[in-house]
Amino acid sequence: MELHFATVWEAITDQIGDTTAVVHGDVRRTWSEFDERSARLASAFTAAGLGPDSKIGLYLYNGNEYLEAQYAAFKMRGVAINVNYRYLDDELWYLLDNSDSEALVFHSSLGDRVARVVERLPKLKLLIEVDDGDTGAVAGAQSFEAVVAGHDPMPRITRREDDLYMLYTGGTTGMPKGVMYAVGGMTSSYLTSGFPLLGLPVPSTPAEVGALVKQAAEAGNRLISIPCAPLMHGTGIWLGAFIPMLAGGQVVTMQSRSLDADELLGLVQAERVTNLTIVGDAFAKPIIAALDTAKEAGSPYDTSSLKMIISSGVMFTSEIKEQVLDRIEQVVILDAMGSTEGAMGISMTMRGLPPSTAKFSQMPTTKVFTEDGREVQPGSGEIGMVAAGGNVPLGYFKDEEKSARTFKVINGERYSFPGDMAMVAEDGSLILLGRGSQVINTGGEKVFPEEVEEAVKRVPGVQDCLVVGIDDEKFGQAVTAVASRVEGAEVDEATVIADVKRQLAGFKAPKRVVFVSQIPRAPNGKADYKTAKQYALDGVAG
Repeated sequence: MELHFATVWEAITDQIGDTTAVVHGDVRRTWSEFDERSARLASAFTAAGLGPDSKIGLYLYNGNEYLEAQYAAFKMRGVAINVNYRYLDDELWYLLDNSDSEALVFHSSLGDRVARVVERLPKLKLLIEVDDGDTGAVAGAQSFEAVVAGHDPMPRITRREDDLYMLYTGGTTGMPKGVMYAVGGMTSSYLTSGFPLLGLPVPSTPAEVGALVKQAAEAGNRLISIPCAPLMHGTGIWLGAFIPMLAGGQVVTMQSRSLDADELLGLVQAERVTNLTIVGDAFAKPIIAALDTAKEAGSPYDTSSLKMIISSGVMFTSEIKEQVLDRIEQVVILDAMGSTEGAMGISMTMRGLPPSTAKFSQMPTTKVFTEDGREVQPGSGEIGMVAAGGNVPLGYFKDEEKSARTFKVINGERYSFPGDMAMVAEDGSLILLGRGSQVINTGGEKVFPEEVEEAVKRVPGVQDCLVVGIDDEKFGQAVTAVASRVEGAEVDEATVIADVKRQLAGFKAPKRVVFVSQIPRAPNGKADYKTAKQYALDGVAG
C-alpha cells in the first residue's frame, strides 16, 4: 500500500483510535474523532467540486482546526496551502491567487481581510470560518463546526505517492513561492525521523506503522509534542506536528498567538509533553526566564517529561543551549539546519556534550559546492553553497526559472540550493556561515551577519540582535548592529563594539550599534532583515 500521510494516519486510527491525537485549550480529540472530523471536512471539499490537486488555503492560527483541515486535504488528495496569518489584503490576495486556491478555511478574526479580497478571487468555491470572535464579515462563509456536522465522513480512498504537497516559503527574498514535494517522499522521510525517537524500527507500510504505534502506545511510549512555532511554517507543521503524528503521537497547540512561556511550561507539566519544537534563541530565552522566575517564586514547573527540544530556522547559540541544559538536565537538543527547500544537517547537544553554534553533522545526502561546481573538501577553508539531497522538492509552483536556479543536478544527483553558505570542517561537519543574500561586503571583506549577531548577543546586557550592511563611502557597506537590551541593562554602543572586537576580527565588528526596544522577527522567530535595515538607517541618520 502506498505511503501517504492520510493513509498512514487512517492505519494509526484503526489501532489506537481511543488515544488522544490533538489538544487545544479544553478541546481534546481522540484519533477516531480527529479522523472522522477530517473525513467529514473532506466530504465538504468534494461536495463543493474540489478534487485531487485542488488547492485549499489555511488562513489560520494554531489549533485543532488547522490539523483537521490539513488532514482533510490529504484525505481527498487535495493540496493544503499555508497562508501567513500576518498577511494583509494584497499579500493575502497574491498568495491565494498564485496558488489557485479553490477553498479557504480562516479564523473569523481575520475575516475582514478575507472580505476585502474575496471578489478578486473567482476560483474560490468554498469559504469556511472558524469562530474565534467576530463572525459574519464574509458573505457566504460557512461555520467550520456546521460544515463538519453537516456532512457524512468521506469514504476512504486509494491515494498516490506522487500526490502533491506544497508549502509556501516566507518570502524573505521576493514574493512567497510554493515549494512542491511528492507526498510519498515526505511521508517516508518523516517516518524515518519519528520512529527512532521511540526506539523503534522504521516501518515501510501503513499496516506496519499501525502495528508499531499500537505496541508503543500500550507500553506508554508516545511522542507528545508542542509546536511552539506557527503551524503555517515548516518548523511548526513538519517537526512539531507531522513527525510526531506519523508516530501515533499527540499534538498540543497553545492558545496564545505569540509565545507565552508560562502557558507553554504549564502545558508541558499538565500534558506530560515529551517534545518541544522551538526556533532558536528567540524562543529559548523567554522559556529560560519563565523557568527561573517560577523557581524563584517557589513554584517550579515540572519539566521531567521532556525528552527532546528541536530547533530550526534561526541561530541557536551554544550559550543558550547550555542554559537550557542547566535547567532541564535530561533533555536532548536537536538543532536542525534546513529550509522549506530541504534538510541539510543536524547538531545534537545533551548534558556533558559540549554545545556548538552553527556547526552541524552533514546529512548523508548533503554536499557543499563552490560556484564552479566543485565539491568543497573537508578542512580546505573554502566557502561554498550547501546542497541538500535526498527528498528534494519537485520545484517551485509556477516558477520554472527560479526552480532551475535552486534545484540542480550535479554528477547525476539532484540537489536543492536554498542559499546557505558553509565551510566543511576537517571532521566533515558543516560550519554554517549564513545566507549568501545577506552577506555584507565591507572594505573588500565578506562578513556573514549571523557570526556577528552571535558575538553581539554574548555581550552582557544585550537581549537580541540582527546585523545588516548599510551603504558607506569608505567601506562600501558598514557592518551595523540593531540590538535590544535586557530590561534594566545600560550597555552602550562603545561597549558592544569593543566586546565584539575581542571575539572576532576587527573588520567584522559593527561600525555602529542602533538600540531598539524589540528586534523585528516573524512569528516563527526568523529575522526580518528588511525592517532591521530600516531601523539601522533611521538610527544612523539621527
